[in-house]
Amino acid sequence: MNKMKKTLMAAAVVFGTCASPMAAFQSIGQELTDASGNAVSSDAAKSQSSGGGFYDIVFGSGIVGMLLWFTLFGDGAMAIYFSIDSSILIKPDKLMPKKLLSGIQDAMAEGDVVKAMEVCEQNPSAMSSIVMAAFQHIEEGFEAIQEAVTAASDLEQEKIQQRLNWISVCSNLGPSLGLLGTVQGMILTFQALASGGAGDAAALANSIGQALWTTAGGLIVSIPSITVFYSLRNKANRLILRMTAMTMEILNGLRNVSVDPGVEGEVPAEEAQA
Repeated sequence: MNKMKKTLMAAAVVFGTCASPMAAFQSIGQELTDASGNAVSSDAAKSQSSGGGFYDIVFGSGIVGMLLWFTLFGDGAMAIYFSIDSSILIKPDKLMPKKLLSGIQDAMAEGDVVKAMEVCEQNPSAMSSIVMAAFQHIEEGFEAIQEAVTAASDLEQEKIQQRLNWISVCSNLGPSLGLLGTVQGMILTFQALASGGAGDAAALANSIGQALWTTAGGLIVSIPSITVFYSLRNKANRLILRMTAMTMEILNGLRNVSVDPGVEGEVPAEEAQA
């Protein structure tokens, strides 16, 4: 079910990112006529008729401006995708399933380490990886178990952090793309001034507005993304600390538990005597 959800989200992102440029290029090729019957570009006609709406700001910013806008839309779509994906992953039921916890606790209450390891293998998760790392160092003493739990917890935290970093990348790209669009718009504005367009105040105001809109678009992508990133990161850190504490609480009983010789890593008594 989760794989299906991720597939549908990815398909929606790809469709939206690809469909927007196709619509833009189609609008570029269209021509309209003004009141005197002369052909004008569709962008110019739309700008005159609508007074500079968001649609005209996007499609009237030139080829470079439109590419920046579509990249910004794609950045926002990817930020949404990774935010949803990370939100699904960073949940107590995903990282530390109740079935896993109850199975380990029951097995450890019976003093059966082998059964606890089987429960971990049947319920793969971050918690099971941490507990399995501890079980692999049973014969080395409790201090070695503590070190193994700490190392495994750090590894699981790094795995989660690597997925969260994509949200941070999207949040950092937003303002950069917006600033690049602003610079591009201001370049066009000053080019118009240099070519003698100072008398057309409406055209200059429209160009400056297009430049500032890209900055606003970048911030609209960045602010929610960075908020989601820090929120999920703090939640992940709390869950990792909770899993570590619960693992050590479960494994405290290993101080008085003797492992059967059949457990992997143990040396049979006959071989030990030989």
